[in-house]
Amino acid sequence: MVSCSPESAKFDRTQAPEFDPIDFVDPFIGTAGKGKTYPGATVPHGMVQLSPDNGRGGWDWISGYFYPDDIIAGFSHTHLSGTGAGDLYDISFMPLTRPFRYEEVEGGPKGGAIVSGFSHDNETASPGYYQVILDDYNVNVELTAGLRVGHQRYTYAKDEQIGVIRLDLGYSRNWDKTLSSQIEIVDDHTIVGYRKSTGWAPEQQVYFYTHFSQQIKLVNGSVDGVNNTGKSHSGVAVVAEFEFDLSESNVIEVRTAISSVSSQNAKNNYMAENEMPHFDQTMEMAEQLWRDELNKVFIEAEPDNMRQFYTAMYHASLAPRVFSDADGRYKGPDGKIHLASRFQQDGTPRYEFFSLWDTFRALHPWKTIIDGHRSAQMMTSIMDHYNVSGRLPVWNFQGNETDMMMGYHSVPVLVDAYKKGLLREDPNEVLNAAIESATQDEFGLASYQRLGFVPFDERPWNVSLTLEYAFDDWAIAELAKELNAEKQYQIFRERAQNYRRHFDVNTGFMRALDNKGQFREPFDENAYHPEDYCEANAWQYSFFVPHDVDGLVELMGGKSNFVNKLDAMFDAQQTVGEFPEWISGYIGQYVHGNEPSHHVPYLYQYVGHGHKTQSLVRQIMHELYTTKTDGLAGNEDAGQMSAWYLFSALGFYPVNPSSGQYVLGSPEVNRAEIKLENGNRFVIKAVNQSKDNVYVKSARLNGKELDRIYISHEEILAGGILEFHMDDTPQH
Repeated sequence: MVSCSPESAKFDRTQAPEFDPIDFVDPFIGTAGKGKTYPGATVPHGMVQLSPDNGRGGWDWISGYFYPDDIIAGFSHTHLSGTGAGDLYDISFMPLTRPFRYEEVEGGPKGGAIVSGFSHDNETASPGYYQVILDDYNVNVELTAGLRVGHQRYTYAKDEQIGVIRLDLGYSRNWDKTLSSQIEIVDDHTIVGYRKSTGWAPEQQVYFYTHFSQQIKLVNGSVDGVNNTGKSHSGVAVVAEFEFDLSESNVIEVRTAISSVSSQNAKNNYMAENEMPHFDQTMEMAEQLWRDELNKVFIEAEPDNMRQFYTAMYHASLAPRVFSDADGRYKGPDGKIHLASRFQQDGTPRYEFFSLWDTFRALHPWKTIIDGHRSAQMMTSIMDHYNVSGRLPVWNFQGNETDMMMGYHSVPVLVDAYKKGLLREDPNEVLNAAIESATQDEFGLASYQRLGFVPFDERPWNVSLTLEYAFDDWAIAELAKELNAEKQYQIFRERAQNYRRHFDVNTGFMRALDNKGQFREPFDENAYHPEDYCEANAWQYSFFVPHDVDGLVELMGGKSNFVNKLDAMFDAQQTVGEFPEWISGYIGQYVHGNEPSHHVPYLYQYVGHGHKTQSLVRQIMHELYTTKTDGLAGNEDAGQMSAWYLFSALGFYPVNPSSGQYVLGSPEVNRAEIKLENGNRFVIKAVNQSKDNVYVKSARLNGKELDRIYISHEEILAGGILEFHMDDTPQH
């Protein structure tokens, strides 16, 4: 066991000077299997994600890098963490020596791509740092990053005379496609340019400003495969190979700032971080930022659990991320340049990469506890998006709305922030924006408002749409109630009950309806129907009523029947012959590798069977989270998979993520201290906790026995001690 914390509730590092949370983060966790994470360098919520790309295309290479691969084709400055979409990979550099190695790769250019082999034995990664040796060129590559600047250090072999650095702006994989690009040589140390592309985000523009520590001796350029000379290269796929004389130094540092606005703004971003001109300075800064971020929670646990927890904290701090420049400007969803609304007032940046269908469930509630200041800034960004585009974001990044997934899940995130005092915007404007989202005619909402459900003869994912709209409507009703908007409260309170329309009392499942209210036939609760359920089946979505669990219990025939139904879910076997990619990490029909089921293990608490919640959450943490490279059971999904673990390891989870309540489970840590922004400390103790003692014998808050299944957000912020006494015998 790693034991570094003092026994008092006071957060005192001086008693544990040897503790460094960075030591417990492994960025390779999730880079194999289903996780789809990247191992490269970034800072908390950083604009730059400087990471290696294997060069291949396909589902396994969504993040650009897949651990089982053995080649690298470049190091690009933008990546997505654990999503199901392949995009970005902007501004890709590759250090080389002649001759180059060409290899045919899936999705690569005709004639092959320039690549190098590498070994994981010569590869390392930690927060803010990545390193690898390129075997074919004997170059040691090191990456680090600031907020808007990527910093690379290439160390060539001592006897190498000429070093080549290749910049490929035509580099694209998966959903991404280059539309146009440009490289302009400013002087013998500096280049600028841009890459414009389309993909998941249809209109992406990344401008860059790059400075080389050594003088450029020769430039070989090509535009769309045709050699091109001169100081400016423009076209679709622009490539430039820069040669450097290594006789005086075999080390070249490359610093690149990016911007969505202009090359000049990229230069401004570069200058804003120019107080760290050398690689080691940037790396030390990045590591300290990660230390500050990870030190917000201090735990005692078994070594593997320490590594899982702090790696989860690391992953949960990658998104949303800063998108605006040092001067506050950014490309908006209307294609125009805007200024972040509160930038001049207090320096608030614009954030993007809101994977809201995933992250409304646990990631955003997690941030309200450990990162309230930044959470408030993110709510401003959500409302900025609304003020520019005319509707709240669904799934936005790179200055685009992708409309990926479903629902208007900005609403519960905003409402949760309002309830917790983290909304700086006018709540009446938020209510109006929420109602506009809920009363539009797109995405099945016209039928939903007219019929009370989305019919299957109109659009796919219909059951999921109704259930998720109903939850979002509950959040609108909550805000309306807080603001004394009685009419709106009554309307959306009633709409929040629309989940009942899909329930079939004969089968006990939520089922698809046609526009006349008749169930789709035939029905198979085990089948994954993209027509009716979003990345799930009837088992998983039949329990998605987080805002009215008591109503769902009654609908299913009472507590005893509800327990039986939950038991059946975890006992029923998966019967399909070939799973979709997003079905993974399952226990019976429970699927942890995707988000709709995440709250389900905690539902036993509502019906007096908390011991089953305790057993299941510990089983999930033990079996479906590991410290291996494939240690995530499903896509990381911008932090949601990790946020589930963080909450559960501490012993509670936001079943209704906008309620301000956290339902109790079974902690996997022995002790934890949350360092709150208000100066208080919230301590979790798990007395007699072990892999066998997963059951809660009793729970006390500040010494008083808890007679309820939850703790509140207010109780956490007030500070104090939540104490679990653990046992190996279920308590009923």
